Amino acid sequence: MLAFSPMNGVLVSLISTLLVSFRSRLALQAEILALRHQLNILQRSSNQGRRLRASDRILWVWLSQLWSDWRSALFIVKPETVIRWHRQGFRLYWRWKSRHPGRPNAGREIRELIRKMCVSNPTWGAPRIHSELLKLGIDVSQTTVSKYMVRRRKPPSQSWRAFLDNHVKQLVSIDFFVVPTIDFRLLFVFLILAHERRRVIHFNVTQHPTAAWAAQQLLQAFPWNIAPRYLLRDRDSIYGETFRGLVTSMGISEVLTAPRSPWQSPYVERLIRPIRRECLDHIVVLGEESLRRTLRSYIEYYHDSRCHLALNKDSPNAREVRNFWQGQERRQGLLPRPFAGLQFPTPGSLALTRGYWLQPSRAENAGTSYGA
Repeated sequence: MLAFSPMNGVLVSLISTLLVSFRSRLALQAEILALRHQLNILQRSSNQGRRLRASDRILWVWLSQLWSDWRSALFIVKPETVIRWHRQGFRLYWRWKSRHPGRPNAGREIRELIRKMCVSNPTWGAPRIHSELLKLGIDVSQTTVSKYMVRRRKPPSQSWRAFLDNHVKQLVSIDFFVVPTIDFRLLFVFLILAHERRRVIHFNVTQHPTAAWAAQQLLQAFPWNIAPRYLLRDRDSIYGETFRGLVTSMGISEVLTAPRSPWQSPYVERLIRPIRRECLDHIVVLGEESLRRTLRSYIEYYHDSRCHLALNKDSPNAREVRNFWQGQERRQGLLPRPFAGLQFPTPGSLALTRGYWLQPSRAENAGTSYGA
């Protein structure tokens, strides 16, 4: 190995000078700028330690992009440090540029409309709702519709209330309720209620209900191929194999409520409540015939006179609206007659007995049907 001598140093300087003569003017200016900048940093931080400012980092990132031989003039930090500064600057730039990401927010009315359409139509997806919005003249993207739709944890299914409303014309409910007599016996009342106009299709009374007896009542209620499509009932054990076999042979689909959930059969439960409150709580039942006669009279009043909120305050058999201001002599026939704090009609064919309206007696062996 040759020893370093002053002659060799002169030779190296001469070669460097020759190489510099072949470099471009831009590269020379870049190298001068880099060296002077590093000297300024060292002079500035001689007493306080070497501290680089943001402007220093920006200058070296700029030189690294402009000058390909920037590494040869860098002494205060490693080249990897400058590359890291460049990556940090890149992230900061795009973070600033993306400070308002995505599309502009839709208006409040549009967002509420999208959510309302989604809730009202659970089977609709974003394309369907988007098409409906376009037909309303609302120009939003399908992505915006998807963003503001109501999220569901599981696929949409028909609610119990929706099922009752959709099949109200093809649905009947059945149920039993118990009435005590004067001699402490229990009588069972069987009801069949049509949902459409809250009409009682059939009822009967017995002391010993069985599946065969309940099946016979169903045949009496729907004798000539007029059976409904759906039969809503609870899970009482009285509806045995005989009853279920008859229901299947009549082409009726049974809809069972959940155990201990009377609210799932609201219409017939709502009928039993006024029967008790307006009728049975005010009398003492002597026997089957007495109860059957009383219920027949009340159900006729229920059909022809009693108003229902669910029927727009009309009765199951629609009542005509009559003019109250027609003179005193005609007004007497329109006013209901109060009794025991309740309001009951006053038709001439009814006689008041034991505080309630009872019809003249007739055959009581069979149940009473009013037509489907």
